[in-house]
Amino acid sequence: MEDEVDRLVAAWRRERPDLDVEPLEVLSRVSRLARHLDRARRTAFAEHGLEPWEFDVLTALRRAGSPYQLSPGQLLTQTLVTSGTMTNRIDRLTGKGLVKRLPDPDDRRGVLVRLTDDGRDRADQALAGLLAHERELLAQLTSAQQGELAGLLRQLVAPFDNIP
Repeated sequence: MEDEVDRLVAAWRRERPDLDVEPLEVLSRVSRLARHLDRARRTAFAEHGLEPWEFDVLTALRRAGSPYQLSPGQLLTQTLVTSGTMTNRIDRLTGKGLVKRLPDPDDRRGVLVRLTDDGRDRADQALAGLLAHERELLAQLTSAQQGELAGLLRQLVAPFDNIP
């Protein structure tokens, strides 16, 4: 089986035989896969009336466990956006009735962001839909192959995730 990356690598080997283009064989596939996954995720989220960023915030709150609330700072850490961006996102999700702001009982100046019942339901439904789509994408790999791939990708991603 040949893919677009095989053709790209062959062309570079022909045109630039002086360069080792082997990294392209892995990382160009990862890059192409990321683009395909982004499209598939957008579709899965749209089926539940959500944008990817909305899913990220709602599921961060859902993973926090009952009462499904975090401070805006905790949400920043989990979603990797700026404070201005997070404020805008919280405002928009509040306007849709998916989250609400509450006073932080431990900090009179602070707030907590909590999932509403509708927000929790949408997060749960979107997650179930996403997992169904992703199972289809992985169906051609055995469980062992999926585990091996997950481990290899973890080795590549972990250094980026552990930057202070």
